[in-house]
Amino acid sequence: MVRANGAVSLRELARVVQTSEVTVRRDVRALEAEGLLDRRHGGAVLPGGFTRESGFPQKSLSATAEKTAIADLAAGLVEEGEAIVVGAGTTTQELARRLARVPGLTVVTNSLLVAQALAHANRVEVVMTGGTLRGSNYALVGSGAEQSLQGLRVSRAFISGSGLTAERGLSTSNMLSASVDRALVQAAAEVVVLADHTKLGTDTMFQTVPTDLITRLVTDEPPPHDDRAATELRALADQGVQITVAGAAAGTGSTPGPTGGPGAGTGGDVPTGRPRRDVPLPGQRRSHVPAPGPQLRSANAFAADAGERERERARVADLAPRRR
Repeated sequence: MVRANGAVSLRELARVVQTSEVTVRRDVRALEAEGLLDRRHGGAVLPGGFTRESGFPQKSLSATAEKTAIADLAAGLVEEGEAIVVGAGTTTQELARRLARVPGLTVVTNSLLVAQALAHANRVEVVMTGGTLRGSNYALVGSGAEQSLQGLRVSRAFISGSGLTAERGLSTSNMLSASVDRALVQAAAEVVVLADHTKLGTDTMFQTVPTDLITRLVTDEPPPHDDRAATELRALADQGVQITVAGAAAGTGSTPGPTGGPGAGTGGDVPTGRPRRDVPLPGQRRSHVPAPGPQLRSANAFAADAGERERERARVADLAPRRR
């Protein structure tokens, strides 16, 4: 039940297995000793997951090189004149610092850190949501933030979180943050997740984006011994997520090959079985290619056909008296 639901209460366990809470509590304690789950007040959760969210100072010092490499690659996805949304987080803050150089950009965000990074960008318009300030990550949350996003439509959402798994998608430890992130995602035609390798295979309490809604993952190359992250990358690619992997040390990008290992290159997409969505994105520029058929015929050819039709009508009119 813990694996299926992420968390369960002792009362629910006792009801399902038809025994007392005292017995369930003893069994849960034994399962925790075996490392199969973690006990919480009144229930149990998956081991290592659903932990208390770290504050901004801890996050800002974690995986700094990886976040820089991820932000460099993610910034390359943004085109001049686009309208995008950027969620809260230290990785998205790094992205915002690079977006300051993209002219004509419109950025909608609930993050004070993102807004601050773009505050002095002359050719970037910043639109902030309403809401209540959440001090631990300098983000605006609550119903005010969610309502301000209603009716919004942009090309892409760049969003981060506390954990990412192929089974459950992106998740976070805070309910209010998760609600606003879901509203940000609903406003975008494509969803780009920014997550370093430490978040791969980690599952936290509140789901933000299910896997089938994630268009692309930009991450860093997992260490050779990190089998969990490598396995998760393969599973995400199998489910149709386009994956771009950045080399944290050199700041270069690579694309996981068919077996999930990094290949040569400067960042790209993993071939997947998911049909690609061919919908026009707001702000996206597309070259006009005339459709084949009559539209491509020259004016001379069109005039020649008209003359042939006129001669045919005259011939039919000439034959009509003969038939009578």
